[in-house]
Amino acid sequence: MAAHIPANFRRVITAASAGNVIEWYDFYIFGSLATLLAVKFFEKSHPVAALLSTIALFTAGFLVRPLGAFLFGWLGDRVGRKYTFLMTLTGMAVGTGAIGLIPTFESIGLAAAFILFGLRMIQGLCLGGSYGGAITYVAEHVSDERRGYYTGWLQTSPTLGIVLSLLVIIVVRTYFGEAAFNDWAWRVPFLFSFLLVFITLYMRLSFEESPIYEEIKAKGGTSKNPWKEAFLSANFKFVVIATIIVLGEGVVWYSSQLPRWTR
Repeated sequence: MAAHIPANFRRVITAASAGNVIEWYDFYIFGSLATLLAVKFFEKSHPVAALLSTIALFTAGFLVRPLGAFLFGWLGDRVGRKYTFLMTLTGMAVGTGAIGLIPTFESIGLAAAFILFGLRMIQGLCLGGSYGGAITYVAEHVSDERRGYYTGWLQTSPTLGIVLSLLVIIVVRTYFGEAAFNDWAWRVPFLFSFLLVFITLYMRLSFEESPIYEEIKAKGGTSKNPWKEAFLSANFKFVVIATIIVLGEGVVWYSSQLPRWTR
């Protein structure tokens, strides 16, 4: 497949990594403002319960990610990587940016919390599909010998997403002031997602399908039932091995990153 690798594959890797950073920004901006969201979307008379409810919504976004991987992984195998890319990116923008637009508890009562929950589910679903899809897309652009090196760049995106979310919050809080930020300017970091996603969509719209996927599609070899081929075949052992490895990696990564982020 080396002969089919496009000359601009480094731009593909850069754009895919940048898109991942923005999607992780979208995902983590929720947790970065958890204490503020608690008083905006839940009853203020029980602040501890409100904060715990907000953290539960944040956690729910993690728990729904495997479902997003199942759904968008299936779509990626059936309709192509590029279109799945665009769908997940758009979904993350809607799920994040809309949080900056919805009324608070004081305006519409408990309905605000339910809307927030729905948007958080959209975030989790789209991130679950985007992260693995981006890695697959990049992996299908490079040679076997360099595949680990280039897909490794995408692994920096979660940490950079956290850093970007914190930087945006600091800038907005400093510019508008503490009082204005707590009153209404907290919405700006969420609305900022619309601008970020516009930039990334512009980059990704110029993408083509990966060379490997195009060749498989041309030969009529695309998967008819991706779930069955993954879980009810010899491939299942690779799924189990990868799951065990990622579980260990996830424990180490989140244990080292989240305590700093939530301080």
